[in-house]
Amino acid sequence: MLNIYNTLIKQKQPLTPIKPNEVSIYVCGMTVYDYCHVGHARVMVVFDVVVRYLRYLGYKVNYVSNITDIDDKIIQRANENKEDINELTNRFIQAMHEDSDALGVIRPDNQPKATQFITEIVTMVQDLLNNNYAYVTDTGDVCYSVERFDSYGNLSGKKLAELRAGERVNIDESKQNSLDFVLWKAAKPNEPSWDSPWGAGRPGWHIECSAMSTTCLGKHFDIHGGGMDLQFPHHENEIAQSEAATGEKFVNIWMHNGFVRINDEKMSKSLGNFFTVREVLNKYQPEVLRYFILTSHYRSPLNYSDADLDSAKQALTRLYTALRGLSSSDTCPDDSYKQHFQAVMNDDFNTPEALAILFELSHAINKARTDDLPLANQLASELKQLGGILGLLQAEPEEFLQGIAQDSGAIEQLITDRNTARQQRNWAEADRIRDELQKQGIVLEDNAQGTSWRKI
Repeated sequence: MLNIYNTLIKQKQPLTPIKPNEVSIYVCGMTVYDYCHVGHARVMVVFDVVVRYLRYLGYKVNYVSNITDIDDKIIQRANENKEDINELTNRFIQAMHEDSDALGVIRPDNQPKATQFITEIVTMVQDLLNNNYAYVTDTGDVCYSVERFDSYGNLSGKKLAELRAGERVNIDESKQNSLDFVLWKAAKPNEPSWDSPWGAGRPGWHIECSAMSTTCLGKHFDIHGGGMDLQFPHHENEIAQSEAATGEKFVNIWMHNGFVRINDEKMSKSLGNFFTVREVLNKYQPEVLRYFILTSHYRSPLNYSDADLDSAKQALTRLYTALRGLSSSDTCPDDSYKQHFQAVMNDDFNTPEALAILFELSHAINKARTDDLPLANQLASELKQLGGILGLLQAEPEEFLQGIAQDSGAIEQLITDRNTARQQRNWAEADRIRDELQKQGIVLEDNAQGTSWRKI
């Protein structure tokens, strides 16, 4: 039986779908005003593996992941670029799809955009007003009254009294309580707006997800996921407004993946310490990044470094080398690998242990290769099948290994070209090559023995 850690109850629980053999899952997606960074890639890959494994177990999965295409950051970026908001969001939606496709992420069954759900959002806000969970402020905003929802804070473990004690000095006097959050923002000059019973305006961020998830999956669904940073206030607010609007339980299981960290700080755009997926894929094959993400349990922090990505590349190289020269064969006679794989994945999607089983298989393949070629072929088929559940090992081994060799070969060729330029006293060309490599994170070190390189 599949057991999943539920953030709401702070322990693992068996997956018991609302509808037999069907699983409904909603994951908070991207706010499209910039390129995806490695933190976003982790969300994509983690929940792609969750969906792949659920389908492997035989569940019919309805996977929804939204796109936030209107909010303060989007408006600000469009103004900075002097760009139409739709042009901006469409450009970055396309870029997001290119990045996720490169990482082998299967697209969700539905990717609703917030601007397509204004009618449903307005209806939900009106339901909250009718149920006395919301009010219209003097400024024309519609706000949610957190004190009206008795279980507010259960997901994050935060209590209203503690939140008040930690408040900052700047308090919005139009709110009844400074902790109340905006459901509908009154229109401001030169900003996109839509008509509503309370005047022109646009939705708040939290209400967008509640309206999209309940419209696409129903008032009560199985799994809601996202990054750990969304636990509070976003997901806390989603629970409050959804359950207050519908009168039903919102979600059975809440899943949150851990942060990607650099130098013990969370990777984020606001901190400026992030690498875009595109930057990483300029130096590493996409499957290397995917493998790296799966080396940590999804709830644990993931520490980003070139050294860790290099280790992921070496590990994948060993797995593909084990598959080299072997063909697909019948079902493996040794079912213990599959059983062990399922056991660790059934324990809250333990991908590090699942990867370890792939290496057990690769060792068995290498041992059988010389003594029992039919068995080696059968084990190779098993390795590819189990790897496929994680979205790995689906390329042709020769193709992957050639790509790895070309990565290093291209660097060595540039170093040779630079040395030639230096011998010819063409310093401008030598400096250009050095700067090009540096942009790729390659540092050159010249010494008496020649030129060596390392990644930073």
